Amino acid sequence: MSDLFKPFTLKSVTLRNRIVAAPMCMYSAADGVVGEWHRAHLAQLAAGGAGLVTVEMTAVSPEGRITWADNGLWNDAQAQSLKPAVDAIRAAGAVPGIQLGHAGRKASSNRPWEGDNQIADDATHGWPVIGPSALAFGSEKVWKVPSEMTMDDIARVQGDFVAAARRARDAGFEWLELHFAHGFLAHSFLSPYSNRRADGYGGSFDNRTRFIRETFAAVREVWPQNLPLSVRLGVIEYDDRDEETLAESIALIKLLKQDGLDFVSVSVGFSTPDATIPWHAPAFMAPVVERVRHETGVPTAIAWGVGDPVLAEHAVHSGQADLVKIGRALLANPHWPYTAAVALGVKAASWATLPAPYAFWLEHHQPKPVDEAVEA
Repeated sequence: MSDLFKPFTLKSVTLRNRIVAAPMCMYSAADGVVGEWHRAHLAQLAAGGAGLVTVEMTAVSPEGRITWADNGLWNDAQAQSLKPAVDAIRAAGAVPGIQLGHAGRKASSNRPWEGDNQIADDATHGWPVIGPSALAFGSEKVWKVPSEMTMDDIARVQGDFVAAARRARDAGFEWLELHFAHGFLAHSFLSPYSNRRADGYGGSFDNRTRFIRETFAAVREVWPQNLPLSVRLGVIEYDDRDEETLAESIALIKLLKQDGLDFVSVSVGFSTPDATIPWHAPAFMAPVVERVRHETGVPTAIAWGVGDPVLAEHAVHSGQADLVKIGRALLANPHWPYTAAVALGVKAASWATLPAPYAFWLEHHQPKPVDEAVEA
């Protein structure tokens, strides 16, 4: 049997296969409230056969949104709006997960198809941004200089993460992922590119990891012990300092493991516009993910460039990763798990991935092959 289609159990949660519908920002919420678009989108991914469907990065506060149209979980109305999606994901046989985050200095942006650039504070849909230090990301589109966070700001944001985790729990999510990557706020504390503080949250490894460790520990207190608590961590920048960054990231994961980390989604830091990321290479993160998995003993997910079923199968079969995150391939084909099952020779592939009304017709009404032994 294909390893990609073997179940995966973590804590009290069992995924039907190793395929994760990655958290993909739709930028289609109204004041943080999701509607029919998200319910249909997420239900489709679940019905397509993914084992885990993760709601996109959902902001823990208004200032923490990437764009003005991001999902939010800073009030009860937003939590209530997510429940139909949770129910639809579960009804289709997948596990409902959600990713919580704060965009930090990368916040206050236009939607990608409307410019993808940051918006001035005094313009429509713009607001001030915050970060560990008053350092801009520095690209042409991500240019805003954040206000350096005070101790009160740090405590407030950590409280926002806790409150959002509670709402996620009460909305029925079974898998929680904290977004500590991609140059967003939590990762900005970790990275020397964005953190030049001279207090207990900057400088040394212990200080630069403090915000992440404290935030994780606070969320761990309110997230049920029987449900997986994961982080997405940027462990490498592709900036010629990769060994140092990766070694620090592995050390951080080990510390988080001691505090109750169950799973890590391995990703890129995206902390500098000068990085040289090997986008052209299929599954380019595979060696990094494998190293993190083996050196920390924490189950991992691989992402980026694994949309080929053979690559996805290899990542799991070879022990590089426990789960495979699929993004754009699922947007192009929400039934990608079925396509992958066919490609990998899974028996009765439609029944292994799709709802019965689809599977029945696909399995039982195939065109009959022409008997080449019968002459015309």
